[in-house]
Amino acid sequence: MKKTNPLSKIFTCLLLISLVISSARAQQAEQEAENILDATGVKGGVVVHIGCGDGRLTAALCANDSYIVQGLDNDAKNIRKAREHIHSLGLYGKVSIDQFRGGHLPYIDNFVNLVVSEDTSEVPIDEVLRILAPKGVAYIKKAGQWIKAVKERPAEIDDWTHYLYDASGNAVAKDSIVGPPRRMQWTGGPKWARSHEHSASLNA
Repeated sequence: MKKTNPLSKIFTCLLLISLVISSARAQQAEQEAENILDATGVKGGVVVHIGCGDGRLTAALCANDSYIVQGLDNDAKNIRKAREHIHSLGLYGKVSIDQFRGGHLPYIDNFVNLVVSEDTSEVPIDEVLRILAPKGVAYIKKAGQWIKAVKERPAEIDDWTHYLYDASGNAVAKDSIVGPPRRMQWTGGPKWARSHEHSASLNA
C-alpha cells in the first residue's frame, strides 16, 4: 500500500484553507460593495475608492458596465496587490489603480459620482466635494459608522426641459454658471461620424 507524504497532506490542507479564505473575502467584498451602492443610490458613473488596499472592494464596486472605478492608495505594496487582483478578474480598464500622494485628488472639478473611503484623514472634505459632480455622493466611514454626504446641485444651474431650453423654443437659459469651456471634462464617442443624421461628440 502506497503511503501518502505527510508534507503533501499539509500542503493540500493549506491550499484548501487559502482558497476558502479567499472565497470568503471575495464574497464579503461583494456584499459590502452592494451595501454601499444601495445606501448611496449611485447607479453608475465614475467611482473613486480612496485607500483601496488589496483592491477587492474596489473591483466589487464595478457592479456592472455602468461604472468606471478607480482605486487610490499611497502604499506601493497595496497598489501592486490591487492591480494583480483586478487583472486576475479581467476587469482592468473598467477598474484601475493609481498612486495617491495625499492632499490633492487627481480629478477635475465636478467629475466623480461616488467617493468611497474608510479614512479621509489625508483628504479635506472640501477636496472630496470639489471633485464630486452635483448630486454626487461621498460615503465615508468614521469610527465604524458610514456617513453619507450629497453634493447639492447649485441653484445657479438651470434646467433644460426641451432641446431648445423650454417649450418656447428659445435657447436662452437662466443659467449663470455656464461659460466658455476652460478644460476637457470628458470625451464621448464617436469622435468622427460619416452619418449626416448624427453629430460628432463635440461641435462648435
